[in-house]
Amino acid sequence: MNNISNPLLIGKGLPPFKDIKATHIVPAIKQLLSELETELTTLENNFQPTWQGLVIPLNHIEERLRWSWGIIGHLMGVKNSSELRIAYETVQPQLVEFSNGLSQSKPLYEGFIKIRDSQEWDSFESAQKRIIESAIKEAELSGVALEGDKKERFNEIQLKLAKLSTTFSNNVLDSTKIFKLRLTTPEDIDGLPASLLSFAAQTARNEGEENATPENGPWMITLDYPSFGPFLKFSKREDLREKVYRGFISRAGSGEFDNNPLITEILTLKQELANILGYENYAQVSLAKKMADSVESVKKLLEELRIVSYPAAQQELKELKEFAKVEELNPWDVSYWAEKQREAKFNFTEEELRPYFSLNQVLEGLFGLANRIFGITITSADGSVPVWHEDVKYFQVADENNEIIAHFYLDAYSRPSEKRGGAWMDDCLGRAKFEENGKIITRLPVAYLTCNQTPPIDDKPSLMTFGEVETLFHEFGHGLQHMLTKIDYSGASGINNVEWDAVELPSQFMENWCLEKNTLFGMAKHYQTGETLPSHYYEKLLASKNYMSGSAMLRQLHFSLIDIELHSSYNPHGDETPHQVRDRVAQTTTVMPPLPEDQFLCAFGHIFGGGYAAGYYSYKWAEVLSADAFSAFEEVGLEDDLAIAKVGRRFRDTVLSLGGSLSPMEIFRQFRGRQPDTKPLLRHSGLLTISN
Repeated sequence: MNNISNPLLIGKGLPPFKDIKATHIVPAIKQLLSELETELTTLENNFQPTWQGLVIPLNHIEERLRWSWGIIGHLMGVKNSSELRIAYETVQPQLVEFSNGLSQSKPLYEGFIKIRDSQEWDSFESAQKRIIESAIKEAELSGVALEGDKKERFNEIQLKLAKLSTTFSNNVLDSTKIFKLRLTTPEDIDGLPASLLSFAAQTARNEGEENATPENGPWMITLDYPSFGPFLKFSKREDLREKVYRGFISRAGSGEFDNNPLITEILTLKQELANILGYENYAQVSLAKKMADSVESVKKLLEELRIVSYPAAQQELKELKEFAKVEELNPWDVSYWAEKQREAKFNFTEEELRPYFSLNQVLEGLFGLANRIFGITITSADGSVPVWHEDVKYFQVADENNEIIAHFYLDAYSRPSEKRGGAWMDDCLGRAKFEENGKIITRLPVAYLTCNQTPPIDDKPSLMTFGEVETLFHEFGHGLQHMLTKIDYSGASGINNVEWDAVELPSQFMENWCLEKNTLFGMAKHYQTGETLPSHYYEKLLASKNYMSGSAMLRQLHFSLIDIELHSSYNPHGDETPHQVRDRVAQTTTVMPPLPEDQFLCAFGHIFGGGYAAGYYSYKWAEVLSADAFSAFEEVGLEDDLAIAKVGRRFRDTVLSLGGSLSPMEIFRQFRGRQPDTKPLLRHSGLLTISN
């Protein structure tokens, strides 16, 4: 049936990355969609309204599409190129059209309703019920009930939004890539740590300056986070900090890669889409599939956290100005003075710690923790599978009985020329049981973990900042939920069918362990001497954990409230622009107002180029759950290995293994024995005293 000479049509197993080329995309997707169209039509005309007669054959269609398109989407994030983009954009409209046809299929929708109303329903497991209920809700939100012009317009909007989202992300990548600050003199690099000089020289070499060295330059600073972040923290040159900062806040804000018109168009189309579906605004559409039941509930939680973090952030800024001995601080000076104040307060620099956090040591500590609390063993399987870049690592995961239960790829390093910024987990293969040639096969889950940390430089391994360590733990938490699932229905295994505002629970939960004593000392070892991190650093890390935590929380609330405001009350035909909405929200969510030329929204990829529209609040919503979950371990005593292993198994058997088979609140209650509470989050952030 398949033309397997095209690697994107294999349809199962691990992707053969070495064989895949951009030229395969258009013919593969065209052929695949044509085959799936035929299968879908046949199914619509001949299915039985039963699990076996409808869900399984439909799942087969969705799985084949997910396999091929998933690989292409993955490569767009980690191996972006102009050839890949052109191919992606060529087939994207046909893909959206097919997806619309699938989700708006009246026969299938009616079939799902018949299953729900049938006698078979009572015999279903909760995972099966949730899959069917979700399919019904998904069809309704995809316009299954629409007819004629309305349906046509709805599909037109879906197509436009998909295209706009891709263009938005490409614009951010291109405008980030285009900025380069070339430093050539000792004055230019005053204050910069050795690690950044090495990285900046390596960047310059990658840009064609073959003779660039850490000692003599030239050095290249970019807007990629491992370059931009440390530069703002350490450069003594205020004029250069300003230049880099202004470059960062104006990304995709004008010129060739201007996202401003896209933002207005995306918000206008989303509002129209919501109205066509009978909702007042897009936030209501988004929340129809989340734990939070209304815009009011979201705002209530965010406001609870805002009234505590706002005065804390005001006080932090006041102290920072006093420390810097200035009346006013410019935004490009905040990182610099905050780093200086942190050094003065806690007597250490982030840079001093880097040699203790080489990637291999951090992985050893992380895997040791996973073994201690979840009973799993992770070992390298490098070289056993094709990868998309030579730096990518591959691992296998085994359970207590030494049985392999999952695998994952780790693409850890920043590659600004082809890889989008940030960090994420994606599924390569999901866990599922199915019949093949008369045999029951269990497909094991495989995850992609992607970070953008400092790469190895010269003869040094990747030496991580503590923030990069936390990011790796975060993505690994997502990976665990994908890999440790026990659900055999692909529609509810791993992170599938998990409400969006609960998805960040395992990832944020894992971050809490970075500062747990056994975990930290298990991974913090000097890359040259093997010496364990001196304990005075641990005390300092602990003491500095909540440094500027009011500002950090307020920053997240600022993003969340802009997002919910833009998708619930912004009127595309009113007088206010999206940037004015941001400025209005900023009055109560920032203690230092954004500069007039700040184009932050133009690079807010989470909501305009990713899946977080009217869902950015999920980070805070899930952080309440994750802090409360971690406090279950604190309550039994983090020093008590047996006790935390017991709680760890319970966490594994509920949060990590039940996937989308039950509602997240039900799963949380199974783990914690009660509803979630906001106090642990405020306590962990050092803000509880303020709220009392």
